[in-house]
Amino acid sequence: MAQHIAAEQPGDYYIGRRYYKPDFKFWGYVRRLGQPWSTAQLVMLNEKEKLAPDREHLEFGSDNNYEYKLYGYFSGDKVYEPASNSVYPEFVLKGYELISTNPPPIFRSQIRGKPSPTELRYTVEKPE
Repeated sequence: MAQHIAAEQPGDYYIGRRYYKPDFKFWGYVRRLGQPWSTAQLVMLNEKEKLAPDREHLEFGSDNNYEYKLYGYFSGDKVYEPASNSVYPEFVLKGYELISTNPPPIFRSQIRGKPSPTELRYTVEKPE
């Protein structure tokens, strides 16, 4: 994983990993270039300028675990997410590029094996 991160091309973008949970409204994890996934933040996506990839194609959640280059910025605002009863940073999306539909695992459940969707339905994992 460290080699994968070290090979990222410099630029004005973030790396995002879609983390879809049917009952939750957050988008996924976003990290700065060159930083490990353990530093990523779970974000609420502001889509006023650009729709999220799955929403743009009307295939909600179809891009779960996809990795993207995300163009945009953190607004500095926090957004309440009712299913988790938590507040997350807002990321204003201006554009994106798909990096991979099958990126390396970043969650413990992906590394250990695949638990059933029922087991993880209400669990919010953090990248390692």
